[in-house]
Amino acid sequence: MAWVLKFKLSDTFASSGADWSSLSSGLLMAENQPLDSLRLALMQDVLPVGLALVERARAGGPAKLVESFTSGAPDPLRELRDEGEPAAKGVRERLDQVSPGLGNPVMPVQVAVEEPSAEVVDVLEEGSSPEQEEQQLHEVLARITQRLQALEAQLEQES
Repeated sequence: MAWVLKFKLSDTFASSGADWSSLSSGLLMAENQPLDSLRLALMQDVLPVGLALVERARAGGPAKLVESFTSGAPDPLRELRDEGEPAAKGVRERLDQVSPGLGNPVMPVQVAVEEPSAEVVDVLEEGSSPEQEEQQLHEVLARITQRLQALEAQLEQES
């Protein structure tokens, strides 16, 4: 059984510090939706860089603007993206107030749900003594703890 959920993909690429090519590998569902992929790229990567460039031009003129590319920084685009991200986040939030999903695009995802096993359904046996129930409860809690640790490890690997 698969369900399609919608969620806001806010600040995912900006906070990861990924390079410009991250959009092609990070958006599995947007492959078939090139306009959504383009809009996401504009909102997550191009907007922060553009706002940083505008702020530098306003503050220091053309010399300050050119300095970002001639200063010898190892990754000037990442530096500009990080510099412009707070302002871009504000712009995206204001756009979402105008129309939800306009600033932080809503992307469909597929979620697969496993049917519970008989082990999970029959957690407590009928007619068990309080000691047996307590033992079963500890076993269930240990299983939950183990699964949570596995989930946390997987989330850390993905980030």
